[in-house]
Amino acid sequence: MDTFLISTGVVAVAEIGDKTQLLALILAARFRRPLPIILGIFVATVLNHFAAGWLGLQVAGLVSPAVLRWVIGLGFLAIAIWALIPDEMGEEEAQIKPYGAFLAAAVAFFLAEIGDKTQVVTVALALKYQPLWAVIAGTTLGMMIADVPAVFVGKWIAARMHILRYVRFVAAAVFALLGVLALLGIGG
Repeated sequence: MDTFLISTGVVAVAEIGDKTQLLALILAARFRRPLPIILGIFVATVLNHFAAGWLGLQVAGLVSPAVLRWVIGLGFLAIAIWALIPDEMGEEEAQIKPYGAFLAAAVAFFLAEIGDKTQVVTVALALKYQPLWAVIAGTTLGMMIADVPAVFVGKWIAARMHILRYVRFVAAAVFALLGVLALLGIGG
């Protein structure tokens, strides 16, 4: 139980003010579908943190931080460019098809967590505490504690403002900034 509680607390605190909280807010403003977004965050976090814990134990030290920084930075820049491409479907279609919100949240969160401080914390916790499932369950709960409120704040803002047409520009700017910061080795 200590492993679970320590993992939950450490990640919940580490996630406060993290880029994924902003990502949750942006996704909620775009899709206005909290449940699929929350499920996407959950699935992405479980997969990412399991991979971090397991692979961190198996291949620690094989990939240099410089290579990882470039992969993450270029990935964020590619997502920024992709975010500038207007959607082909209307707002009504986005609300009818909740799997779009789920997939967007799952993919975006999985990618955003690669090399993020909470992923690094998950690796460290997995190295120090056992069993691995308790670390993963705790880090996942910590992420949900920090990011779920951002989903509801984003939905609330979107319901009161007509910002939907600007969300892709904000998202592109955020991902471009994250890409540049990753390339420069700043933040994370």
